Amino acid sequence: MSQGRRRPLAAVSLLVTTVSVVAACTNAPPPPLVSQPPTPSPTTSAPPTQPMPVEVVVGVDELEGGFNPHTLADLSPTSSALASLMLPSVFRPAPDGSLQLDSTLMESAEVVPDAEKFTVRYRIKREANWSDGAPIAAEDFVYLWEQLRSQPGVADPAGYQLIDDVASRQGGKTVEVTFAKPYPGWQTLFNNLLPAHLLRDAPRGWATVLDDGYPASGGPFAIRQVDLDRGEIILERNDRYWGPPAQSDRIVLRAVDKARQVEALRSGDSHLAVFSADRSTMQSLRELGDAVQLITVPRPATMEVLLRQDSRALADVKVRQAVLAALDRPALIEAGTDGGPGDQFQAHAQVLAPSEPGYTPTEPVLPNRPDPAQVERLLNEAGYHRSGGAWMRDGRPLNLVIAAPFEHESYIRIAEAAAGQLREQGIQATVVTPTGDQLFGETLAVNPRSGDSGGASSVDMAIAPRPAGGDPAAMMAASYGCPGVAADSEQPFPYNDAGFCDELLQPTIDAALTGQVPFQEAAGTVESVLWRDAIALPLYQQAQVLALRREVTGVEPGNGLAGPFSTAAHWVGTHADSDGY
Repeated sequence: MSQGRRRPLAAVSLLVTTVSVVAACTNAPPPPLVSQPPTPSPTTSAPPTQPMPVEVVVGVDELEGGFNPHTLADLSPTSSALASLMLPSVFRPAPDGSLQLDSTLMESAEVVPDAEKFTVRYRIKREANWSDGAPIAAEDFVYLWEQLRSQPGVADPAGYQLIDDVASRQGGKTVEVTFAKPYPGWQTLFNNLLPAHLLRDAPRGWATVLDDGYPASGGPFAIRQVDLDRGEIILERNDRYWGPPAQSDRIVLRAVDKARQVEALRSGDSHLAVFSADRSTMQSLRELGDAVQLITVPRPATMEVLLRQDSRALADVKVRQAVLAALDRPALIEAGTDGGPGDQFQAHAQVLAPSEPGYTPTEPVLPNRPDPAQVERLLNEAGYHRSGGAWMRDGRPLNLVIAAPFEHESYIRIAEAAAGQLREQGIQATVVTPTGDQLFGETLAVNPRSGDSGGASSVDMAIAPRPAGGDPAAMMAASYGCPGVAADSEQPFPYNDAGFCDELLQPTIDAALTGQVPFQEAAGTVESVLWRDAIALPLYQQAQVLALRREVTGVEPGNGLAGPFSTAAHWVGTHADSDGY
């Protein structure tokens, strides 16, 4: 927890002027005393009152530690919000959802014609600096490339793994990125740049280096105070920001429970709220009437159940199919969303999220409810028999370990519901809750062919997010592609969370990534294999409700999947009750 400096109270000194009368000495008798009116005391006018800062108070879900927007462990509304407010990106979504160059940060970004290899040249504006005065430069591009191509548990590595080299030119303000192969989705790269000069040698390493916030800002706001115990983050206008200044002086993110969110909106203690409301909370919000505008905001992640084919228990496709036949999918969606906005975005495809352009259901006809007859048939074919209420093979019961990240309550609710459903069908199941860093950065990233008994084989199933919103072909490769190797070191890249690798399917995934095959054509082939092999069960796209009072202006849902915080520089709130923090 980091505490910002307290602002010292301004001290005002009054200057008191003293007037002295000096009488000249002469030989003449003194003049007679004449009664004089009293001399008025000099008046001092009070200094003009300093106006209170203009602030926007935002109610949010619980503020978890960990703010790295590039890792699955930290993939949360909080990290997305802070990244929108403070981290620079080369391209951002336009009103139609397409990507447009962020002209505040960049002079240009374009493919270099006639280059020997596919090369993109980026020109960064000279005045673009981090809040500590260091330039936003090529080293920030290099740092992000190095981390996202090699670290386990990152959200979108595929495009970065195609890069051969990132070179600095013209004092670091020009960056030339050379790719091993053509990459049509290059505009999705280098979003949410991080301050390399402060993070590269950080002692705690990539997984935890941003647990307490960002050490510098390259956006319109900067962190002043993080108090996770109190549930509050205070951001203030970044005075070193070279672009148009933010319209409000500060933004306060305040985490309270759902009932208090509604009460804060009713009383005006919050200007707006962006949170994962449940069914009853949505009803309470609707009862506020015209005082609050309600907007559903989809998030860039689809919740899914992963079935690890590398685990001993789930190595047989018939067992994985039996597990799916034992699950009550609507009940899992209910457990995760609790009737909230995510229920509107039920997912029936393996690659695109429901709100993404081009999304169409690809799911074959599958029962939504448990099918005991199907479970029995498939497990019998896999060599199991029912004994004493459990499924046995070779004297051992079918016992599955389901993992969900400790920090996320909705993930754990889904895992517990799935475990209960499996037990009802005689399949033993246990839920474990490692930290997100452990689950995504260690357990699920282990090479499933390494034979490491402490690795992926210790988890059979996992409740995980599937990132969305980037280049669709790169997202498909990141979620289901076989890992390649680094050209400069021959080190293999980390495995995907599903532990899935199909050598026969990989050429199709690679062809989509490099543009040799249209994405939709390749996705159709990939999705049919994923459904057939029972690799993952998509549930729903995460979503939040944006509840907005009339006192604040400039708030928009955000283009594409950018979210409302992408518009925060234009928010205009009201004067705070006090200048203190």
